[in-house]
Parts: sequence; C-alpha cells; structure tokens
Amino acid sequence: MASGSAFELTADEIVRAAVAILYDQGLDAVSMRTVAARLGVSPVPLYSRVGNKEALLDAVADTVLVDVAPARGAGETWPEYTTRWASTLRDRLITIPDIRRLLTLRRSPFVPAATVLVAILRDEGGFGGRAAVEAVQLLSWAVIGYAVLESGTVESRPSQGGSDPTSVSREQADHLFELHVRYLVEGLERDRAG
Repeated sequence: MASGSAFELTADEIVRAAVAILYDQGLDAVSMRTVAARLGVSPVPLYSRVGNKEALLDAVADTVLVDVAPARGAGETWPEYTTRWASTLRDRLITIPDIRRLLTLRRSPFVPAATVLVAILRDEGGFGGRAAVEAVQLLSWAVIGYAVLESGTVESRPSQGGSDPTSVSREQADHLFELHVRYLVEGLERDRAG
C-alpha cells in the first residue's frame, strides 16, 4: 500500500506495483485498475503519472530489463563477453511471465543492454558501427527466440529422445542455447576477420 495521498505516488511506485502483479498473476492481470487496487488508490492519479496502459506496459518492459547487461570482467575478450551477455539476457527473459506478449516490436527495453554490447563490439572487437548493430540484433533475436520457446516448451522431465522436438529438458535447452550462441559468435568473429 502506498503511504499518504494517492497524488503523492511516483511513477516508479506505480511501475513497481505493476511489475509485482506481472510476476504474481501474469500479464493479463496488469491493468490500471489492478495496479491502483494493489496501491490502495483510485486509478485516476495513475494516468497522470504513467499515462495509459500501453505506457505502463512499456515502463514495465523497461524495468524488468533495466540492468540486464552484465559488467565486463577484467581481461574478458569480446567473444567471451558476448557469450556471457547472451546467457545473462536469456536467464532474465525466461523468468518474466508472458515474455512473448510483453516484449513487442514497438517496445525498446533492450536498448540499454544492446548499447553496452555495441560499444564493446566496436571498441574491442573492431566491428564497424553498422556491423556491431547488426551483430547485436542477430544475438538479441536469437536470445529472445529461445526465451519465448522455452517459456512454453522446456520441461523438467527428460524429453522423448528427439521424437518430440517441442519438448526438451532444461539440460537440452541449455546445451542447444550454448551451441547456438557459440556458432553465432564464431561466425561473427570470422566475418569480422574477413
């Protein structure tokens, strides 16, 4: 519950309440009305703080990914960092309920994380600006694709040994993801060198 008057609420408090609802009940439960109920206020002041529901969802998407780019380790090469960046992003995405629906193409919650990787690819990897951006897009789409697929298909039980491609164990998903990222990074490295 928010303390004091509803008009003292900040946009951050409202977004944090929406994020809590997302994790507790899923995306369908996130609305101005449910956020207001969680905060113990009328929905009216929420609109002046965060805008409409779409603006609230944009802020939620930004919030759940705000600090996803890991700090670069001492002596870490760009391929090592890129691989860790992709794994860190995947680890975050698979914890977010209804990730496929929350992260639509018109939202840009990946920009802060992408900016970090673009800079490393340009400064340390020797990529040109356009090549660095394309590399990050390629990696981001691969990671998002895995997270979306995993949200509906990864199971805690062993899979059917290849007879059911839609059902994989957590270990198989981890292996396939690591293999995919390794191939992408090795391909980027070859293209950059060429």
